[in-house]
Amino acid sequence: MQYIGMIYIYTLLANDLHLLLSYSDNLCVLIFPFLHHSLIVQPQSYEAVEPLDLEEFLISQLRSGDSVLMQELGDFPDDDLKVEQVEKECRTVRHSVPEDGVELDPHVRDCVKSYIQPWLVVSRRYIFSYRNTTSPTLAVLSDDSGRTLTSSDFNLRCLTPDKRVEGLLAFSSPEELDRFNQEARQGHRHPELFALYPPADEVGYRESCTCYNIPVFEIDIEPIFATMALYDLKEKKKISENFYCDLNSEQFKNFLKPHTPHVDPSTQARSAIFSITYPSPDIYLVIKLKAFFKQSCLKVLILLLVFQNKDKLEKLRGQAETFCHRLGRYRMPFAWATVNIMEVISTAMIDRDVTDSDSLKGGVRLCVIDRRQMLQLLCLFYSNILFFGLFCHLSSHLNTFHDTPLGCLSTELIPLIPMAEKNTRHLIKEVLEFPSSEVYVPHNIYRNLLYVYPQRLNFVNRLTSARNITIKIQFMSGEDPACSLPVIFGKSSSPEFLQVVYTPVTYHNKSPDFYEEVKLALPAHLTERHHLLFTFYHISCQQKQNQSGSCETLIGYSWLPILNNDRLQTGQFCLPIALERLPVNYSLHTPEAPPVKWMDSHKGLFNLEVQAVSSVHTQDNHLERFFTLCHALEGGATFPLRVREEKIPENKLEHELKLSIISLPSSSLEPLVLFLHLVLDKLFTLIMQPMVIAGQTANLAQIAFESVVSIVNSLHNSQELIRDQQGRNSLLATYLYWVFRLPDPPQDMQNAATVGSMLLQSRIRSSSNPDIPGPHNSAEDIEVKNILSAKQFHEELALQMVVSTGVCRENAYKYAWFFFELLVKSMAQHVSHLDKHNVPRRSRFSDRFKDDITTIVSVVTAEIGTILVKQHKEVEQAEKVNISLAFFLYDLLSLMDRGFVFQLVKNYCNQVDVSMPTLISMRLEFLRILCSHEHYLNLSLFFSSPASAPASPCPSISSQSSSSCSFQEQQRILGLFELSQDFKQQHYLAGLLLTELSAALDMESEGYGNIDTFKKAINAIYSLLCSHDLDHRCIKPEVRAKVAALYLPLVGIIIDSTNYLDFTGMDTHKHASDDLENASLINQSVAMAIAGNPFNTLGRNVLQGKSVATLAADTSRHLLVCFLWVMKNADRSLIQRWTIDMPPSQLNKLLELLTICVSCFEYRVSLLMYRLLEEALLRGMGARGEMMKRVGGRMDRTMGQREHLRWRKDLTQWRQTNDRQDKTKAELDQEALISGNLATEGNLIVLDLLETIVQAVPLSECKDSVVGGVLKVLLHALTCNQSSTFLSHTFSTLRALVVKFGDLLFEEEAEQCADLCQKVLQYCSSPVDENRSQACATLYLIMRYSYSNASNFSRVKMQVTMSLASLVGKSSDFQEEYLRRSLRTILAYAEEDTEILILLLRNLNSILSDTVKMREFQEDPEMLMDLMYRIAKGYQTSPDLRLTWLQNMAEKHNNRKCYTESAMCLVHAAALVAEYLSMLEDHKYLPVGSVTFQNISPNVLEESAVSDDILSPDEDGVCSGRYFTESGLVGLLEQAAELFSNGGLYEAVNEVYKIIIPILEAHRDFRKLASTHDKLQRAFDNILQKGHKRMFGTYFRVGFYGAKFGDLDEWEFIYKEPGITHLPEISHRLENFYSQCFGDETLVMIKDSTPVNRKQLDPNKAYIQITYVEPFFDDYEMKDRLTNFEKNFNLRRFMYTTPFTKSGRPRGELNEQYKRKTILTTMHAFPYIKTRINVIQKEEFDLTPIEVAIEDMQKKTRELAVATHREQPDAKMLQMLLQGSVGATVNQGPLEVAQVFLNEIPADPKLFRHHNKLRLCFKEFIMRCGEAVEKNKHLITLDQKEYQQELKKNYNRLRESLRPMLERKIPELYKPIIRPRLENRESFKRLSFRRAPEENS
Repeated sequence: MQYIGMIYIYTLLANDLHLLLSYSDNLCVLIFPFLHHSLIVQPQSYEAVEPLDLEEFLISQLRSGDSVLMQELGDFPDDDLKVEQVEKECRTVRHSVPEDGVELDPHVRDCVKSYIQPWLVVSRRYIFSYRNTTSPTLAVLSDDSGRTLTSSDFNLRCLTPDKRVEGLLAFSSPEELDRFNQEARQGHRHPELFALYPPADEVGYRESCTCYNIPVFEIDIEPIFATMALYDLKEKKKISENFYCDLNSEQFKNFLKPHTPHVDPSTQARSAIFSITYPSPDIYLVIKLKAFFKQSCLKVLILLLVFQNKDKLEKLRGQAETFCHRLGRYRMPFAWATVNIMEVISTAMIDRDVTDSDSLKGGVRLCVIDRRQMLQLLCLFYSNILFFGLFCHLSSHLNTFHDTPLGCLSTELIPLIPMAEKNTRHLIKEVLEFPSSEVYVPHNIYRNLLYVYPQRLNFVNRLTSARNITIKIQFMSGEDPACSLPVIFGKSSSPEFLQVVYTPVTYHNKSPDFYEEVKLALPAHLTERHHLLFTFYHISCQQKQNQSGSCETLIGYSWLPILNNDRLQTGQFCLPIALERLPVNYSLHTPEAPPVKWMDSHKGLFNLEVQAVSSVHTQDNHLERFFTLCHALEGGATFPLRVREEKIPENKLEHELKLSIISLPSSSLEPLVLFLHLVLDKLFTLIMQPMVIAGQTANLAQIAFESVVSIVNSLHNSQELIRDQQGRNSLLATYLYWVFRLPDPPQDMQNAATVGSMLLQSRIRSSSNPDIPGPHNSAEDIEVKNILSAKQFHEELALQMVVSTGVCRENAYKYAWFFFELLVKSMAQHVSHLDKHNVPRRSRFSDRFKDDITTIVSVVTAEIGTILVKQHKEVEQAEKVNISLAFFLYDLLSLMDRGFVFQLVKNYCNQVDVSMPTLISMRLEFLRILCSHEHYLNLSLFFSSPASAPASPCPSISSQSSSSCSFQEQQRILGLFELSQDFKQQHYLAGLLLTELSAALDMESEGYGNIDTFKKAINAIYSLLCSHDLDHRCIKPEVRAKVAALYLPLVGIIIDSTNYLDFTGMDTHKHASDDLENASLINQSVAMAIAGNPFNTLGRNVLQGKSVATLAADTSRHLLVCFLWVMKNADRSLIQRWTIDMPPSQLNKLLELLTICVSCFEYRVSLLMYRLLEEALLRGMGARGEMMKRVGGRMDRTMGQREHLRWRKDLTQWRQTNDRQDKTKAELDQEALISGNLATEGNLIVLDLLETIVQAVPLSECKDSVVGGVLKVLLHALTCNQSSTFLSHTFSTLRALVVKFGDLLFEEEAEQCADLCQKVLQYCSSPVDENRSQACATLYLIMRYSYSNASNFSRVKMQVTMSLASLVGKSSDFQEEYLRRSLRTILAYAEEDTEILILLLRNLNSILSDTVKMREFQEDPEMLMDLMYRIAKGYQTSPDLRLTWLQNMAEKHNNRKCYTESAMCLVHAAALVAEYLSMLEDHKYLPVGSVTFQNISPNVLEESAVSDDILSPDEDGVCSGRYFTESGLVGLLEQAAELFSNGGLYEAVNEVYKIIIPILEAHRDFRKLASTHDKLQRAFDNILQKGHKRMFGTYFRVGFYGAKFGDLDEWEFIYKEPGITHLPEISHRLENFYSQCFGDETLVMIKDSTPVNRKQLDPNKAYIQITYVEPFFDDYEMKDRLTNFEKNFNLRRFMYTTPFTKSGRPRGELNEQYKRKTILTTMHAFPYIKTRINVIQKEEFDLTPIEVAIEDMQKKTRELAVATHREQPDAKMLQMLLQGSVGATVNQGPLEVAQVFLNEIPADPKLFRHHNKLRLCFKEFIMRCGEAVEKNKHLITLDQKEYQQELKKNYNRLRESLRPMLERKIPELYKPIIRPRLENRESFKRLSFRRAPEENS
């Protein structure tokens, strides 16, 4: 039986403290055993304040109102702990006890009393559980029943507007609006913030075996009996007792009636329960079958099986009936089978559909017990047929379960609860387990069983004919036959208890082996005459004529005494057999003693084993000796006392008792554990009571205490015993909670007082030697009487702990938890006996006991430090001792004077050395446990804290004429939020904990710079507030306000610690830093940042310049939720007064903290959870009921299971994360709803506080900074993921700000006005109706209130316009229909107001219409970028909007990893900014407009379109964004440089920084200069390292043909694709996309590059032609383009070649192969701000065959030159080129080219120059070949020498073959020539800068 209840449940563990810290030797303190706490040196670095005298305070200063609050929170009950007796759970209908009327030994009597007496439990009367709460529902997304919009529906008036916000302008004053908003915010709020945190996440077998009737077979002739038991093959051990089962029919049972006079129902059970403590695959169920004893008749069975002779069958049945009447009491072995338990169970669990027969194939094995090999197979077959049904049913009914079924009998045949109806057929027996290994569970029921196993009998040497041998076994209480006791358990279909039992007979075997088990119920009182009697018989199968009616022939006798020297005899025995009748008094001797005739010369012939399963007989020498001597002290013993073979006189009893006490820990572990409760009870009795032995007082208290300590130590050190998470031995914890009770007081108090003076002397002097005589007088006798009459166990135990020395002392404090809990339970029992009305709390315990407790606490505290300064620091052990001490003081608060306990706490805190972080952490754990007390709030005097602000002397807070409050009153209000000395003294526990938190967050405090310390301090506060939040005692608002006021200093601590909070790890958005130097990539929301700060980066912006965070994200989250809880529950007027009196710097910190809270409690959910959440919202599900249903259900179960346990606050410490991955949809749905509720409530608390701040700002104060700060927080909240509920209230607050501070917002907060317009407009496109409705009302109110001021309205109009353009351009999930509906809703507002707003709305709708077309091309990136490019070009005269669209394009490119194009967009944006700055400011270090950027790209010059007549910098609202500044320009360029670097264009990085560096130098920004030069160095290093390995873009010509393409028809583009993009890749991509647009049958891909004839195309189809092109350069350009980068940058001309012949074939012989070159010129140079540029010019020219040959030879020559002169030559590449150049078998190789074109001088003079040029090419070619061959000579390895020789040979042959052709010159070429004119050559730069015709838009 397992006990789940324990007196302590340590769930407040130290959080993974593994810090092994050094501790200097000079700090070591020697602690002596008797050292008082005042003698210990206290460290000076920590000084806890002096606590109040709590009892005196409650008596003298408690007010009536405070008393009411105290009672609501459980008051300070005097009877907090309740001592009650709990009846033991009895599994049976009655206790298993010895038979009535028997005089029991003292030891048996004690055992029985221990097993049946009730538990004694100390519980708490005031156990408060968490109430079941309900959770508010998240905002529900309503279905949109309106019409579906299309991109062509542009008329706003034809749309139906959304539902408008009622009463938008219906308020008389701002105060009325604030009051209305506050009432709306407080509705449907979740009262418990911590309830939204997810709760924390949280064997043997019992086998049932059922046997059924054997199916009726044709061969059914005799009764069969089954026996089952479990065996462990691995351990070679029988692990259960036998279960006997009778499956015979009624006919066969009638055969045996003469031998069974009556049958008890308990023996007719057919089901059994087998328990398996240690499951193993080697466990088998062994089934043994027995038949009644008879002569073998297998010969007849053969005939029956073969011929199925029914007549013979009936004859055999008749013979069987005859045999049964004569030999029915005897059995014989028949067959056996095994079933692997685990295989059957696993098979049943895996597949329930498998038939029963299949599940046992190979799992059942039958063996026949017979000596004849020939007949063995037949019997096997017979058994298989006969009992196959038995095994099949057996396997199908093997199952595991944990509950007790109906109709069960215990192993003692006592009915179990629940009882069944009287139906004997369905009884179930529990089969006793013999575990394969020890089971360390103390006895808890009376059980006294004996098992006898006859094993072997040897009659081989006996000359008689005794062959069919059986043994009659009897349990005798004397020698008379009538003394045979009915204590033998019956088998199947028999009486319940028998006097005699017979073993089975093995036919014709003189030395049979037995497999029988005889189970006996031992009498409670055993004497020396009790013995086992064995009688041996020979059984005659057939009755002979000269024999009498008996079939038994007596052979001999043997016996075994049950007791040997008063100890139960168990084990293996080999007994001799007596042939004669046994003599008188034979039972008093062993079988070796009596002089009788013995068989085989008195040799041992009969082997047997006897085993006991007893909770009375210890079977351990040490325990038996101890119990015997203890009972001798109780009286009634006669001396000399016999203990086994030893006789102890009375004068040696004390000495022997001490020796037995000392030797107790030496007992074997299993018997010590089994009798642990009895042993400890006896030892505690010895500690409590002095013993009188031979007229002398024996003080055994010290030695008994030392024995207890030794037993506790040995149990903890045992590896076999279970320990809980805190290292406590579970057996001891169970004993303390359930079993321990105060020892019975001495029966003769007068005698104890008379003889106890020496005990008193020993207590006063020393405990080490109590026998030292000391003087005493009559006065001392009187004192002794008084002491002993009032002697208490807790006082004696405390005294022994104080005076212990040496190893005993060390172990006592090492396992102090045991003795602390022992003290607490004994003290609780003592208090329960007091008259609490007459005995005040201060007088419950003596001053001497208090001194002992003080010493114990002091010594334990010192012991903690001592453990840590040992050579091997045992941090874990020190933590356990520290926790034990904390819980000890925790319990003392319920029992003793609380002021005295507070003094103990103070001494502990002062004694702990703060120089060791480990000790600081332990002190935090200590305080955390104390603060988890049920009455912590009352102990901290929470009711004395101010819950509200005093009445203000000011008549109106917001009135300008109101006078300021007094300075003293301001200081008092501010002081409430500080950790003052008065606070720490009055609210003692709370003050200590907050002091620790403050010190932990102070990085300069000694010993506190440790992450674990932060975490532990914050978690302690977090757990406390969590418990308050869920405590039903704190449900009233006024109580919550009082409790929150207790933690007001926490608010000040958190505000001062803002710099240490980590909220970046919580942010799931990839927000870029506001400081653009750190922004490496384009922010995904950069387009939202037009002309203002993007508020998704506000969190970073606010905290710019913070120190590095030192708190983990989860720890910071805990601290922030504590802050929110205090703000939620504190009195609103008090918070308002606090914000009024707060200095501006402190108020800024508060706003910063609120911003962090918004980021921290943003709603985060995965995509899967989002979809599930959306489903839940659309279904209208509420989170509150669902979440609390699960949470509440789990809590109810937990509290139900632990109803006897103390209430623990830490049960509320729930984890936010759950690592389990295999969550169901319902669980994910639930988590999403809970997370949404948490985000909503947390942000609503922030919103409440913001409203309080705004309403508390007097008009005379500098309100602009306050309003601006509040607006920042609100806009940041809009940036984060929020629920509709919160958004609705946020928009209401924003509208109130606009109403009250409109002019201030529009004039002073221009940048934030832009962000406000942008965010509100973004929510106007929300698919959620409620969000959209609120955003429309807010945007309308902004426009309306700005209209009163022309400049304000101009700014708002510009910002709204830019925001709309940004929203439509950047958002991938933007839905036009919702935004258009919002515009219609605003129009509905405006129609009732002003015409100008209507014009603005029409303009917005026009912008929306222009950009709608982009939605159709989201899947075509090139077309999408063309549209964005066109829109951006349309905003050429509006710099803000053009900048926005350029940034949108940059972000799109960045998402596609087109880093170069993204960088170009930012370069264009920077050029645009430079144009504006050059007009506004005249600084030499600034770029001179876009001209400065042309070294980066000539395309940038198009930004020069902005001029003075177009842009007026002074116009209000134009170019007002943050990018139109010098820092904005630098930021754009730095991002561009980073993107160029990502794209591998490191040379462009240099050009960008050439513009940045002068600006940085002018500003003396050396930090950025250092960073810039570092980046430049990395760029140049990359150029050197990567060199030619860089892969630039690949280019393709794409032509579109067909009316299906619309505007694209007959347009040609150059597409820029990533490096190493093959033609099939881009072809496949475009084909897939346009096939989806037009269909597979409509799209045709043209496979060649020949010119397309439009007339030959099908007008109903769409054609795409794709050709690979290469950059084309004139010869003069190649002089400037030397590097690989220069050949891939600023590209406008591309070329592709088309081979052809005059005959029309593409390929032909060398002399007829022509080639057409096509050169394409694009409108802009690559790279550009888009990846495709249209072709504006095409040139074509053809090459003759000899010109083609010249190009080929030039190409080969260049390749050879490059491969030869490379710095690190590639041997393989060089050899491959050589093989193609000088190889002997090269088709159309160089030799063939020469033979075709150089063999003869051409007849046509026009070819002379080509002929000569080719000849010169060959001369250079053959020279390069020679160089390459020589180079290869130095590169080859030894095994390539032959290859090199072959190359050299081929080269020489080629050179000789070419020599005649190369030396032949054409004379005509040496005539004077005229140089061609160069005027027609156009430089690249002139060509690239010449403006191409504008594209027709």
